[in-house]
Amino acid sequence: MDTNNWRDERNGAFLLRVIAAVEPDMAKAKLFANLASESEAQARLMVKGTEPTFTPSMRARIVASLTRTFGINAMKPALAAMKVRGLSVYNGPVVSAAHPVPREPGKLESHHRSAGGGSLRAAVFGVNDGLVSNTCLILGVAGAAENSGLILTSGFAGLLAGAFAMAAGEFISVRSQREMFEHQISLERAEIESHPEAEAEELALIYAARGVPLEDARKITKALVKNKEEALNTLAREELGLNPEDLGSPLGAAFWSFVSFAFGAMLPLAPFILHLANALYVAVGIAAVALFAIGAALSLFSGRNALVGGLRMVGIGAIAAAATYSIGKLFGVGVA
Repeated sequence: MDTNNWRDERNGAFLLRVIAAVEPDMAKAKLFANLASESEAQARLMVKGTEPTFTPSMRARIVASLTRTFGINAMKPALAAMKVRGLSVYNGPVVSAAHPVPREPGKLESHHRSAGGGSLRAAVFGVNDGLVSNTCLILGVAGAAENSGLILTSGFAGLLAGAFAMAAGEFISVRSQREMFEHQISLERAEIESHPEAEAEELALIYAARGVPLEDARKITKALVKNKEEALNTLAREELGLNPEDLGSPLGAAFWSFVSFAFGAMLPLAPFILHLANALYVAVGIAAVALFAIGAALSLFSGRNALVGGLRMVGIGAIAAAATYSIGKLFGVGVA
């Protein structure tokens, strides 16, 4: 018996029963209760002989407690990491009998957003972080010492430190997501190989909860599991709430995070690099224009008025910049 897989399956079943208990929608609650029963049945199939006594892991108990406290939606990432199935019922509109799941496995709907929109938004935020942090750093140093050389050195140090920190953080974040996905998908692959009928039944229950007649759903999923790769992708999306297409390269994410932060941080530093007259005032002007543009761009994701979004971003940046400049003045050492 593979003890780790058995324990993962039982922990998942435990959490499914917690979700069933806190879910106010009776159809969804029934789905999760049925999925828990299926998961427990799969766990028993992994055991040769008498099944050991099961006690939920500490992690599962913590996730269960947080789910009861904060709700299912808030805990979806943690639940997915614990191999909880059926989370896709919270994604997108409910399937109706008039619009059933497509019969062609390759055209099954994922109900996940594309990675493109999220990547663009992340890039805009990266530029914003670099712009605000380095503008504040430059103004803080300028408040303490009106020395272009010191400002330039500090600005470059801030650019590199921030860009490397952002890149490292993004690398770890994306890598951790990929490791979680790879672990979950490997478990799902093994289950498709050993218990395809049980996997087909779990997926049919999910589709049934989303409006497809159960017998129709069973016909679809039984055909689906015959193509193991298609089945694996569909199960990842529908049971685990994971989309393989949403996970990028950790190195690529780190690179673009570095570039976007560095670009934003370079904007207020450019006047000092070019030795412009009144470089500090020019830097403030560039930062203000760039912040307005970023605020307006972010309105594309929020649906808010672009003018209001731009002015709000300028206002926030102005408050941060004024605070750091004032602190620099307060603690200035009068370096010439």
